[in-house]
Amino acid sequence: MAWTWRFEKADGTEAAPAVEPEEFTTQGDAESWIGEVWRELLDGGVEQVTLFDDGTRIYGPMSLSAAE
Repeated sequence: MAWTWRFEKADGTEAAPAVEPEEFTTQGDAESWIGEVWRELLDGGVEQVTLFDDGTRIYGPMSLSAAE
């Protein structure tokens, strides 16, 4: 299983992340990572993220500005 994030602008278009994304082996690892870098992502133009497990959307889009 590969857990990945999709990085988006508020309108849902894909955005290039300011922090190099990874593939994660667990949902917890993916969520911990986003918890550590969300502010850098937001500052770099990413406004929301969506979590995927092997290409299947698990949840999102989740606004990063709501985390402030």
